[in-house]
Amino acid sequence: MTKIKIVIIILAFNVSKMLIAQTGVKILFDCRKAESAGNADWVIDADQWNLLWNPNATLASSGNEANPQRLPTPSQTLVTSSTPETYWTGSLSYWGLDCVKKGYQVETLPYNVSLTYGNTLNPQDLSNYKVFIVDEPNILFTTAEKTAMMHFVQNGGGLFLISDHTISDRNGDGQDSPVIWNDFISNNGVLNNGLGFKFDLVNISQTSNNVISSPTDTILHGTAGNVTQVQWSNGTTMSLTPSQNPSVKGVIYTTGTTPGDANVLCAYARVGNGKVAAIGDSSPPDDGTGDPNDVLYNGYIVDAGGNHQKLLMNITIWLASGGSIATDVKENNEALFNIYPNPATNNLSIDLNSHEESYNFQISDVLGTILITDKMTSTSTIDLSSISNGIYFIKLIDKENKTFIKKFLKAN
Repeated sequence: MTKIKIVIIILAFNVSKMLIAQTGVKILFDCRKAESAGNADWVIDADQWNLLWNPNATLASSGNEANPQRLPTPSQTLVTSSTPETYWTGSLSYWGLDCVKKGYQVETLPYNVSLTYGNTLNPQDLSNYKVFIVDEPNILFTTAEKTAMMHFVQNGGGLFLISDHTISDRNGDGQDSPVIWNDFISNNGVLNNGLGFKFDLVNISQTSNNVISSPTDTILHGTAGNVTQVQWSNGTTMSLTPSQNPSVKGVIYTTGTTPGDANVLCAYARVGNGKVAAIGDSSPPDDGTGDPNDVLYNGYIVDAGGNHQKLLMNITIWLASGGSIATDVKENNEALFNIYPNPATNNLSIDLNSHEESYNFQISDVLGTILITDKMTSTSTIDLSSISNGIYFIKLIDKENKTFIKKFLKAN
């Protein structure tokens, strides 16, 4: 084989890896809410340590906190199954690399990029991602940000809420993560108190083996492994309110607690077409490396005998997949129907992939407003001339009221 042929094969292989990364599930880690303030370094990668959180992010001569950019470096397209955790510099780098090894693409939302949903001018708009992970926010979400996050979830996104213990304010603004998350849950203006849980204002440290018996639950028994214990190192608990969201489920509890609605360490729920999951401690994701100015601990691999890695990856995989609860079968959207072109101009075609059954369909905007409804069979073309450019969702509904959803962009 000639050198030229070898070079072409290598280039083709690298291009293929880039295309896979670009078209697969995308996971966004937040760093707008002082996740790197104080002794925290909840980022997947940073090459600069020049932020001063006091209380908001500024580039100051005295700043020495992690300042992650959108894409971690070196490139994730070069990651293999044997790539070490030290490939990136961040205390969440192990988690980030595990996501890439699973086939996902990971990004960071930097401190100076807006948190939006449905804004086609923002390349990091939440509509471009399947999972949004926020590890111990230390700044309150604005009204617009809370609205964006709720619409992201309701329209099929997965949100991972990670809190820390009470009185854990790291940037000196008087707000800590339990208060910030509870404000989001209770006052989002879209579905107040709709998650079915809130964080308690407590500070606990313990190793708990109080994992519920549920062999089919993929949060506890997923592809990343079986979860048998967790270790909270100054964390908090949650209280559940099933009357507000009947799908909410606690799966890990404090030692000595009878599983129910109190003293919950890990919970999840379905919200609209999306999902949420939550834990009450920021120590489990910490891999012990990252910002050289911080003292970090290996909670991801060392604490709880490696169970945190299994738990966090099982949650990530569940949030990134279809299905309504962790025991459900994935929604087979791809097999049922295809849409094209995407982006669309004035017409959108739907192909039922040889399914003979007729379906009702709805087209809604990012706020959930239904704009077009009709019935279809086989291949149909929908007139989009009555709607403006933007992001929309098409939902097919069968005779048993099962729904299948795809996102598309209208752009002239």
